[in-house]
Amino acid sequence: MALAFLFGWLLILSSCPSVRSCLQCDPVVRYVHEDFLSSVKGLTVRDQIELKQIIEQAYINYRVTSTSFRGVIDPTTLYRARTEYQSEFKRHWREERTVSVQWDMMNIVEKGKRILQKHLEIFVAQGLCPNKCGQLYQRVMDCTSCQYGLFKCLSATPPLDCGEHHLEAHEGQEVVLDCFLPWHALVIGQPEYHYSWHPEEKKLSHDEEYEVLVVTKESKIVLNQLTKSEEGTYCCLLQDQKGTVLSHMCFKLKVIPLPSTTPRLIAMLPSLPSGYDATPRPHKSSFLIILILLTVLSITGSLVIIAYLRVTMKHQKEEKDSRRGGEGEDGENIELVNVTE
Repeated sequence: MALAFLFGWLLILSSCPSVRSCLQCDPVVRYVHEDFLSSVKGLTVRDQIELKQIIEQAYINYRVTSTSFRGVIDPTTLYRARTEYQSEFKRHWREERTVSVQWDMMNIVEKGKRILQKHLEIFVAQGLCPNKCGQLYQRVMDCTSCQYGLFKCLSATPPLDCGEHHLEAHEGQEVVLDCFLPWHALVIGQPEYHYSWHPEEKKLSHDEEYEVLVVTKESKIVLNQLTKSEEGTYCCLLQDQKGTVLSHMCFKLKVIPLPSTTPRLIAMLPSLPSGYDATPRPHKSSFLIILILLTVLSITGSLVIIAYLRVTMKHQKEEKDSRRGGEGEDGENIELVNVTE
C-alpha cells in the first residue's frame, strides 16, 4: 500500500512543474530539507531522488493551499509557520521513525501543509487588510514568486472616511485629539498626520477651506486652556511619504462656557421725606475733641519755643563772658611790661 501511494505521488509530480510556495520561500525550510538529505546514511541514489521528488511535490501542495487563502502571507505569519514546521520536522525524525524513509517524509510534509493552512487561516481572518476604513498598502509576500510587494487593502466603508467623533469640554480645560487606528502601524515608511480646523459646526466639502494647524508624526494633539472661540470641526488626514491620503477622521468639538458669577444684591435705602436737610452736621462732642487738640498743640508749641529761647540766651551769655575774660588778661600783661621798664 505504501509503495502504491508513493507511486501515485510520483505520477502527480511528473505532471506538475516545480514552483515555490510559502514555506519553501523561507530559506530555513530549504536548509532543513537539504541538511536532512545529506545527513541520512545508507540511502541509494533512487531513494534520494524519491525524497527530493516528495519534497518538491509538497511545495506544490503548499502553493495550492496558499492560493485558497489569497496567495499571500506576511513576514510574521511566515515566521510562525516556519518555526512550528521546523520544530515538528526535527521531532518527527527523532521520535517517529518507521521502516520507510519515504513514508516518513510524506507524513511530515503533509503535517507541514496543515501547519501552513492553520496560520494562513488566522492571517486572512485577522492580519490581512485589518483596516475597517481608509486605505492600506500592506507589505506581504507572494507565495508563488516569493517576492515581497504591497497589497492594496480597500475598506468596505466609503473611501478614506474613518468616521466623526463628538467631543465636549469646558472652557479652561484641555482636550486630546487622537486619530490613531491600529492598522496605522502597518503603513510603510513614516506617515504624517495633518490636522486642520474650521470654526463652523457644519462639515465642509473641501479640505482647502480648513485652517492648517499642525503636521506631525504623532497621532495626537492636545488643545490646552480651551476658549469658546476654539469650538468647531477638527479634521485629521494620514498621508504617506508620497502624499497619498490613507485615512480621514473628524472631531466635532463643543466648548461649554464657564457659568457667570451671581450678581450681588445692593441694599437700597428708603428715600428721605421732602424738605429734609441731609447735610451732615457736626456733633458737639466733635467740637470738644477739636478744641482739646488745639489747646494741647498750642501749649506744646509754646513750651518748645520757650525752651528754644532759653537755650539761645544761655549760649549768647556764655560767649560774652568768654570774650570779657580774654580782654582782662591782655591788659595785665601790658601793665607789667611798663613797670619793668
